[in-house]
This record gives sequence, C-alpha cells and structure tokens, in this order.
Amino acid sequence: MNTTNVEVKLDDPHCGKNALTDSLGWFLQILLACLAFTCLILKRFCEPRYERRPWLIWFYDTSKQGMGALVIHLANVYLASTFHGDPCTWYIINFLLDSSVGLLIIYIGIRLSQYLSKVNKWEAINFGEYGKPPSVNAWLAQCCLYVLLMIIVKACITLLIQFGFWNSVRDFILSPITNPKVELALVIFIIPFFVNALIFWVTDNFLMRHTHFKSYKSDKGLLEKVKIRYRKLKRAKRDDSESDVLLSADEELLGANECLQQRLPNATIT
Repeated sequence: MNTTNVEVKLDDPHCGKNALTDSLGWFLQILLACLAFTCLILKRFCEPRYERRPWLIWFYDTSKQGMGALVIHLANVYLASTFHGDPCTWYIINFLLDSSVGLLIIYIGIRLSQYLSKVNKWEAINFGEYGKPPSVNAWLAQCCLYVLLMIIVKACITLLIQFGFWNSVRDFILSPITNPKVELALVIFIIPFFVNALIFWVTDNFLMRHTHFKSYKSDKGLLEKVKIRYRKLKRAKRDDSESDVLLSADEELLGANECLQQRLPNATIT
C-alpha cells in the first residue's frame, strides 16, 4: 500500500488515469471530430469548380479518412491509458508520431495500392475511383484497405514508442502545465485541432481523384484546333508577305523594261 502511494507521488501525473475517457474528455473528442469534419467541408468549397467533387464522391473520399482517424484515435486513447505515467503526455506523443511518421506510411501505402491497381487491373482498390455510376463495393473495398493501413501505422508507431528515450520526452513534454483540465484540453483538443486540419487536408488530396488532368485531356482537341488555326493564319500571313515581295519584284521588272524600251530607240537613231 505504501509502495503504491510512493509511485503515485513520484510520477505526479497531471492527468488522472481515466482523464481521457471521462465526460470532459469525451466531450472534447466529439467536438474535435465535428470541427475536423467541418474543415473537410470547407476544403470542398475551396476546390476549383472544374475539380470540385459531387457530394457523393466527396462523402466516399472523406468517410474513409474519418473511419481511419477513428481507429487511430481509439487506439491512442487505449494505449495512453495502459502506459505507465501521465496518459495525456503518452497520448500527445502517439498523436504527433501518427501525424508525421504515420502520414509518410499512409502516402506510401496509397501510392502502392494505386500502382497495384494499374498493374493488376484491380480497379476497386484505386483510391478515388469508384466507377460510373459510383459503386458502393469499390468504396467499401477502399475503406477496408485504408483501415488496414491505419492498423499498420499504429503497429509501427507502437513499436517505435517502445524505445527508452521516450521516457525522457514524456517527462519533458507539457511539464510546465500543472492544471489537469488545461492539460487535457491542450492534448485532446487544441493541438489535435490544428494538426488534424492540416493532416486531413493533405490526406484528402492523397485520396481524391484529380480531375484536372482529365479535363486537360478533354480540352486537348480544342487546343489542337486553336494551334491549327494559328498555323493557318501564320501561313496565310507569310504567303501574303511573299506575294507582296513577288509583286514588288514584278513591278520593278516592268519599270526596268519600260525604261529599256525608251532608251533603245534613241540608241538606234544615233
């Protein structure tokens, strides 16, 4: 009993063991999810008109990211409560690693799946492509694949966080904050809000289909027509200039012949 009290006193955690899962913690997490979803709606309206996705395609793209973020978040909450020490600092360490190293793994996984889709003709796993009309089966296959990527990310981060130097990071991070509620709001809401807004924006660009390349190809015929018209006008202008040169040369020859005819009779008389 005395040993337990000594351990709690030495650790002196700012957040309690269940701080992430009490009423305030869940409220901040739900509020964060709503604001993150609002950022994705704002991103859709910031897209160019020729590239803006229909609402159904937008939902297919963003719902994959939403389910993946939910898996990562619940895993972070669970792991933070199992580690020894302040769960708030363990949560923010996991979150920052997910947002840096995890983003790189996600990018590699998405590009690899798109490559396999093109090589093996597996259209269902090509992120952002759902067919015409959009297929629910393709969306479901991409959701499962994206969640699998999140599980791989969480496994890699969990292995990475086992190194001993993270204990020093845990003791240093958020050490000036002594109010547990302020620390909880900073860890669960304030820092994740700004980081998630950036990460969701970037990841949505990975997951969406970039239609501006297609629009360029569809306008290729129009561009070719403009180029052909320009060449014709340029050729016509060049032909006109050449004809002007020829006409001026002919006029000079005619003028020289008249002068020669006027001089020849005078020359025969003398």
